[in-house]
Amino acid sequence: MAALEALAAQGLGVFALLIFASLLLAYGIGVAVGRWHQARTAETVEATSFVTNGLLGLLAFTLGLTIAMAQGRFETRRGTSLSETNAIGTAWLRASAFDHPRAAEIARLLEDYTRLRLEFVEAPMHQVEVDRVSAEANRMQGLIWGHATALTRERADPLTAALQAALNDVFDQGAAQRWAFAAPIPAELMLFLMGMAVLTIGTIGYQFGLKRVGHSVLAVLLVAVWTGAMVVVVDLATARFGAVRPDVAPYLWTLQGFRGGVVIPPPP
Repeated sequence: MAALEALAAQGLGVFALLIFASLLLAYGIGVAVGRWHQARTAETVEATSFVTNGLLGLLAFTLGLTIAMAQGRFETRRGTSLSETNAIGTAWLRASAFDHPRAAEIARLLEDYTRLRLEFVEAPMHQVEVDRVSAEANRMQGLIWGHATALTRERADPLTAALQAALNDVFDQGAAQRWAFAAPIPAELMLFLMGMAVLTIGTIGYQFGLKRVGHSVLAVLLVAVWTGAMVVVVDLATARFGAVRPDVAPYLWTLQGFRGGVVIPPPP
């Protein structure tokens, strides 16, 4: 999977072009081999139809399985983003309920922490940048928890306990989000899909070669469709690549909610 991500990092167009060229080359080789073999043997198209249909069915099944897994990874990233921002908002509200300097500092740090988490979600596919943002988030978590610990030692009551629980949930959700972005689908499945696509397209070309026809327009159309499908799979499965990215709107909404602080109305 790392090799696929490194290739995908060159750009969506480059990745799609390479897949398209590989499949088209496999088709061309299949046609050439089929014509060569047909001139030397009495093998018929019907003899290869069963194998070709079986490969097509297996390829379709593998593609569907891979898309389902990639979609699951994408939905997990979306879900953890919403859970994390909800946890941050809850912790910020509980910190704002205190009339204490440390609680005010915790609320301010949570605002900076939200911006940092937004930066993590939007980070490009560069491990150095991701590690830098993650290290800064860990440092800020330690600072926030230090203020919460000092506040708890000064006044141990249900309100501080609730604040600590909310902060702990924030940190847990951050770890879940980091794992969701780091967990790819199995590399073996992706390699199997790529190999199956090349083999199946080559077999179709071989079958056409036995009939001594090329069907170049249909071949290009078929290769283009399979290329699009595999590009979508890699796009969904890879967190920091392509057009399909988790929506950062929950983080922006949370930052908007921080504006103006908590307004305490006058007593009725």
